Amino acid sequence: MSAIGEVPSLVRRLYDVVAELEELFPGRHFTLDGHLIGSIGEVLAEHHYDLKLNRASAQGYDAKTADGEPVEIKATQGGQVALRGEPSRLLVLQIQSDGTFQEIYNGSGSLAWQVAGKLQKNGQRPISVAKLRKLMQQVSPQAKLPRVRT
Repeated sequence: MSAIGEVPSLVRRLYDVVAELEELFPGRHFTLDGHLIGSIGEVLAEHHYDLKLNRASAQGYDAKTADGEPVEIKATQGGQVALRGEPSRLLVLQIQSDGTFQEIYNGSGSLAWQVAGKLQKNGQRPISVAKLRKLMQQVSPQAKLPRVRT
């Protein structure tokens, strides 16, 4: 099995561990977030959308299309993502507990940037998954990154 084929099983195991921790420590939340979910989203996007990833934590954007267009990739397991700047193209994936993902937004970064929240103290502007889903209805099929693998 290819490395990408292992991702769903490994993500399910992570969620199983989270459930065990939350059972052992009622009232505490052990959410998967930050770099872990972001990196999972990036490798899924690389495979499913045929992108070329930049090195980890590179400034500006996460990947490029085959023709060199920059792509910002955001992944979440929750209800929002945050943007540090206006991306050229934005791909937002919601990671599911069964190891699969849902495409939340795939289109122009400027469209999302225009409706993102106020700049926070951490230098980021939040935008909700619900708002991104609504924006996605405005994105034409031609403006989306094509999904080349399922």
